[in-house]
Amino acid sequence: MKKTGLLLTTLLLAASLVTACGGKQEAAPANGGAAAEQTSIKVGVTGGPHEEILNKVKEVAKGKGLEVEVVVFNDYVQPNQALDKGNLDVNSFQTIPFLAKFNQDHKTKIVEVGKTVTYPMGLYSTKHKKVEDIPAGGVVGIQNDPTNRARALLLFQAAGLIKLKDGVGDNATPLDIVENPKNLQFKELEAAFLARSLSNVEVASINTNFAMEAGYSPKKDAIFAETADSPYVNILAVNETNKDNPAVKKLVDIYRSEEVKKFIDERFEGAVLPSW
Repeated sequence: MKKTGLLLTTLLLAASLVTACGGKQEAAPANGGAAAEQTSIKVGVTGGPHEEILNKVKEVAKGKGLEVEVVVFNDYVQPNQALDKGNLDVNSFQTIPFLAKFNQDHKTKIVEVGKTVTYPMGLYSTKHKKVEDIPAGGVVGIQNDPTNRARALLLFQAAGLIKLKDGVGDNATPLDIVENPKNLQFKELEAAFLARSLSNVEVASINTNFAMEAGYSPKKDAIFAETADSPYVNILAVNETNKDNPAVKKLVDIYRSEEVKKFIDERFEGAVLPSW
């Protein structure tokens, strides 16, 4: 009798354990335990058109179930630093050559996930209407970060003001100038400060976003500018580990939508060119 009671107790205990395990399985998510879909995303931009476009993307994304937080920076270094540290999911401010150089210099693994727009860099002056009017020995302003500095020097070369060593391309520095007929003096400044420094120089190379932020129209005010086939297209970028995130893909698709393209065309009237 004692053996029978012991056997019955053992069977009841086993049954209760099976029931408990079965209860846990029934409580598991139907998708096999997959993580919940990400419904918010933090994007870093520089002020000006990048910020305006992302605010439009934010508006469109909200209707598609994605909350976008826009974080504004005033230089070209912090957005990548914040991305590398995990303080951002995505950033939108840089060109492909700029990113390649940043990764090389800082040992980061930031990658492109989608092309966005092109901002033709221009030469601006509050003193001269034509590049031919820039005086000999004049001080001219260019960006101090390596990629934009090289891009600016290539722009000065295209304007006929200087000649660079053959083949320097995106690695050009003022030391690579082999011809400088006007003996121009190149002053390097933070990209964001160039528009505010026009009264102190004869001419300056200014990125479109900062030019527009300062109230200048690239089409009307630049005395010389890159053409529409500029290789300096801007991109959306993420940490390499985040490149397959569905929320990132959703953001890219929304950015490159017809609704956002229409906004860019109407708002910037050709000063900012969609890449799709």
